[in-house]
Amino acid sequence: MRTARVGLRVTPAQRRRCFGLLLANGDVWACVLDMNRWRRQRGLHGITNFQQLCRELHKAGPAAFGELNSSCAEGVLRHYSDAWFAAAKRRKSGDATARFPRRKRRLVPVRFRYRHFAFDGQRLRLATARGCPPLWVRLDRPVPYPVEQVRSVTLLNEDRRLFIEVSAEVPVATYAPGCEPDPGRVAGVDPGVIHPFAVAGPDGEGLIVSGRAIRAETHLHLKDTKRRRRAVAKRAPKPGQAGSRRWRKHRARQRKLEARHKRRVKQAQHEAAKTVVGWAVQRRVGTLVVGDPRGVLDLKAGRRHNQRVRAWRIGYLLRCLKDKAEQAGIRVVLVDERGTSSTCPSCDQRVPKPRGRVFTCMHCGFNGHRDLVGGANIARRNPSGTITTNSKNPFPVVITHRRAGRHLPGTAPARRDPRRRPHHGTANGSHGRPRPAPPPWGVARPPGEDQPTMVKHGQRMLMRH
Repeated sequence: MRTARVGLRVTPAQRRRCFGLLLANGDVWACVLDMNRWRRQRGLHGITNFQQLCRELHKAGPAAFGELNSSCAEGVLRHYSDAWFAAAKRRKSGDATARFPRRKRRLVPVRFRYRHFAFDGQRLRLATARGCPPLWVRLDRPVPYPVEQVRSVTLLNEDRRLFIEVSAEVPVATYAPGCEPDPGRVAGVDPGVIHPFAVAGPDGEGLIVSGRAIRAETHLHLKDTKRRRRAVAKRAPKPGQAGSRRWRKHRARQRKLEARHKRRVKQAQHEAAKTVVGWAVQRRVGTLVVGDPRGVLDLKAGRRHNQRVRAWRIGYLLRCLKDKAEQAGIRVVLVDERGTSSTCPSCDQRVPKPRGRVFTCMHCGFNGHRDLVGGANIARRNPSGTITTNSKNPFPVVITHRRAGRHLPGTAPARRDPRRRPHHGTANGSHGRPRPAPPPWGVARPPGEDQPTMVKHGQRMLMRH
């Protein structure tokens, strides 16, 4: 099952109807929470079974929640029932951190199942309650899947912007004889912050996907958020106090920037995963052994590193890779990556973890890229974390470098990021006036220009303009 997000182009009346459906879905969720809270206060058992919840819903009668039809409301009840039983199962197994669904949400996504929607080119018809006209909306781009493969659509909003998530049942890719992925050809994948994926494949080939643009986007977004927060700290309302109109506009702008940042990072992570899968298909790699670093995310390593790991979004990155690999017919295996970047792939000796990008073994003299060293060691591990075979892929000699996030501002000279510090001048993000090049040595400057000064720094003479 594949899912793609498509934006909507709606009129003001269509926009009001779409948000009315989202509000009605939120009312269904809130009614279930209030009903079970009322029953618990009176010593009764809450209703959590899906069939019993549906009976309570149909007792309310038709059109009880505006234009929301009963099929969409049943989807909310199904979600509540699944969440409750999942939390109960975790509690029974000893997980005390599991929480039952008890928080209300104002806007809840609306899922339209098969035969409750229809496509007409770039137009979409959504079914509503009995007696209400259907809702027609226009898509901002064609649906990426054949219409007959679409199984459901979900109406949702992100920072007051409306989207449709299209879920389709897409078959696995087929290949010509002799070109299909070979499960015996294994490649190790080492995920990271600077390089989202470093792949050590067979035949001495490797792939490094640079994520410096993603890291710069995250850093600049955090810096811009802190600057905006400091600027409005004095105007922030106190707890329990209603904010002013100016404050509400600031909060709306803040939510808009946060949603835009998330969309940018997600798009870049999809690009990185697509690059890895395309590289593996070209080399007939049938198994990707991926290091899973989520076991160390809860370790406290200082506020800076904790913030860096929090902005990594490793779970979503691994889901992107697994989803695209399964569509291409490639098997993904998650293993523990502990110690892979500090073990020599040549002599299997542990060495201190290098601080830079170059790994050097003090025992045998081997050196190579640190992330590729981790990928080469990951390729030899099984899910239990032990080495399964003594056969090693040759360490990558032919390395392919790719970049993720070419759509981000600042990655091209023509798109300077306005959040960066200006080189000259006072305008935010501007290049400022060009400075003249210094004249050759021994040539006097014209009068009126700044004269260079000689500054003694240690044993060197530095010239400042």
